[in-house]
Amino acid sequence: MADVDEKSPVGFWTSSSGRHSILEDIQGIVAGSMLAALGVTLLSAAHLLIGGTAGLGFLLRYSANLSFGTAFFLLNLPFYWLAYRRLGFVFTVKTFAAVTTTSALTGLLPQLIAIEHIQPVMAALFGGLLIGCGMLILFRHRASLGGFGILALYLQERFGWRAGFVQLGLDGVVLALAFFVASPLVIICSILAAVTLNLTLAINHRTDRYIVR
Repeated sequence: MADVDEKSPVGFWTSSSGRHSILEDIQGIVAGSMLAALGVTLLSAAHLLIGGTAGLGFLLRYSANLSFGTAFFLLNLPFYWLAYRRLGFVFTVKTFAAVTTTSALTGLLPQLIAIEHIQPVMAALFGGLLIGCGMLILFRHRASLGGFGILALYLQERFGWRAGFVQLGLDGVVLALAFFVASPLVIICSILAAVTLNLTLAINHRTDRYIVR
């Protein structure tokens, strides 16, 4: 019997111990994007923010009457150059697919899921956890939700800095800007969401523990 890790000529659905198959990557990108979009929907229902380009997307949504999906997609465009130069063409394509899917789903989900009431602390905890789990899946399939995630992954691979802690610092800058458009309660709950998200990444994503490509 052939070894289960041995690659077959048909690599679309066959993986090895060190590399995901194409089908696994597609599933991972779709699943990660779905979780992230659901997390964004929970935060949006409670009028909360988050860090990173997602947080900037929320700021534009609340201050410029621009949909989150459109703002999130546009804000990520400048980061694709860094992704291509530093992390490769395949990573860039996967990230573009994840950002596009997440942007589309965040516009679609409110039409399919009606959330009449959600307590802000619960929205922060569950929303942050869902986005963090979605990003964790994407990271493990060599993709991201763009923006600060690209920069955090690059710094982790280049200098060994934990991606979750790097992103937490960058998120702090975005949340500081939220003081201009949000109430203190929203700021506190938004910080809780960002901490939940980034602790999920920092604790669960380490390149020395998970090396599948």
